[in-house]
Amino acid sequence: MGYEVLDVKPVTRRIGAEVFGIDLGKPLSNRQTAELREALARHQVLFFRDQEMDHDAHKSFGRLFGELAIHSAIPGIEGHPEIVAIHADAESKFVAGENWHSDLTCDPEPPLGSILYMRVVPDSGGDTVFASMYDAYDSLSEKMKVYLEGLEAVHDANPVYQRLFPDLDRKYNRSIHPVIRTHPVTGKKLVFVNPSYTTHIVGLPDDESEAILKFLYVHCMNPNYQVRFRWRPNSVAFWDNRCTWHQAIWDYFPDTRSGFRVTVAGDKPF
Repeated sequence: MGYEVLDVKPVTRRIGAEVFGIDLGKPLSNRQTAELREALARHQVLFFRDQEMDHDAHKSFGRLFGELAIHSAIPGIEGHPEIVAIHADAESKFVAGENWHSDLTCDPEPPLGSILYMRVVPDSGGDTVFASMYDAYDSLSEKMKVYLEGLEAVHDANPVYQRLFPDLDRKYNRSIHPVIRTHPVTGKKLVFVNPSYTTHIVGLPDDESEAILKFLYVHCMNPNYQVRFRWRPNSVAFWDNRCTWHQAIWDYFPDTRSGFRVTVAGDKPF
């Protein structure tokens, strides 16, 4: 599919593209939406510059791609439960997403994707790095692909959020998903484990599970599968959570980095 109304420029040959010629603060045409769907499927994460969106426009943009999901662990902002504030400053003890992960794979139906709108960013630092799990899968040996096919892994949010919020007596989601997932749109296979949520491969002894997961994590962190986005004020990143990892780099303390995120609901991995 060619692009008739959008200007889509790949950032790397494997993952990521910048999109020009669109105002996300205004209603989009059917053609613009269709081309964005195509671009997301092709590039896995899309970047937009110089955008102005209020909360309603942010939610309306997300709903073009599916129902909006309510975060299963962190409350939304007042009046907009679908929107999570992403904020760090001199008082922060941690930042959201500073370890490699895919969002909320602990959920029975992990998100399709997320749309992060950053309004305030430091003069330098605060980048987000994304990694392609398509390429991580494709570069595995054929024997390793055969070994991993059919295995399932536990994705558990409790070790993550009980560490961050030890004062809350709450249980978080825990789900089992295939180690190798098939993308529901592209039909491509990809690695679907991540260091933040995946705790164990079902049916394997602890030492074997730990060794396989460690191998996969190191393998998936290969810089050849990555794109790094340098934020500017009023930038937007829209990533396909089903086939990517991401990591927020916290190298800007004590400066402020602040914005908002909506999440598009997904489906059960297969």
